[in-house]
Amino acid sequence: MANTTPLSAPPSAEANNPKNPSAEQLILDLRDPNLREDALISLSKKRERFEDLALLLWNSSCTITVLLQEIISIYRYLYPPILSASDSNRVCNALALFQCVASDPRTKTSFLNASILLYFYPFLLTTSKARPFEYLRLTTLGVIGALVKLDDSEVVRFLLQTQVVPLCLHSMEIGSELSKTVSTFIVQKLLLDDLGLQYICTTAQRFVAVCQILSSMVTPLAEQPSTRLLKHIIRCYLRLSEHPRASIILNNYLPDMLKDGTIDERLRDDPGTRKCLHLLLHNVSAAVRANQQGRI
Repeated sequence: MANTTPLSAPPSAEANNPKNPSAEQLILDLRDPNLREDALISLSKKRERFEDLALLLWNSSCTITVLLQEIISIYRYLYPPILSASDSNRVCNALALFQCVASDPRTKTSFLNASILLYFYPFLLTTSKARPFEYLRLTTLGVIGALVKLDDSEVVRFLLQTQVVPLCLHSMEIGSELSKTVSTFIVQKLLLDDLGLQYICTTAQRFVAVCQILSSMVTPLAEQPSTRLLKHIIRCYLRLSEHPRASIILNNYLPDMLKDGTIDERLRDDPGTRKCLHLLLHNVSAAVRANQQGRI
């Protein structure tokens, strides 16, 4: 868990200016239930402007405990789904601060070792598509997305061990277009690491589950195109096609839209993704031929 370094507001004019409080002062305000909500809003909105905010959040006394209390306090609204917009906004501000801690290389390892991310997983198990739940789902995915952007095998190992893949697949199935996009990006980043590719392709159950969810997202794109989502879907498929055995089976799960040129036309303005699609189809056809010739 975090260190408990005492924190006191600096005696600068800026720190004492109620219209422009410092990060230190806002973190102190988190301890006061009457000031906490406003402090959460301010810290969340200004988090990119505050230097060393991740270190201040992690190392100041009681701060992580207070943020966790905010997370846990809304569990009772998840089942049955009665989460209000105001409660969703408040906890999402707390999640945004945790994202700051998770994405900073100086606090990332401590964040993982404390297993704080597990407290967020219940938000990805919800099934309601109402706006407060979707906002909560998307913000939670944002924390995980910030972690995988670090391209760190330590992060990948933690996420795989804590079963984040089924949670992402669930979001890919029921989430909004944006939630689908972020969760597919997370799966893509996991697959790009050899640990992630091996994890997905080790069992037929995992491999088929991923392929089925990816396929289910492709068909609706014919009527409601989303270049961002399609890009991540194709890159997931491409990475799966790089696994010798998986590439053979993959041929049975690729949607026809990816094979018959339908999607290719939609990628005229995205040459990078179009190239990935062509390489994917090449890998799969080459694997099928090699298997037929007994070379795999």
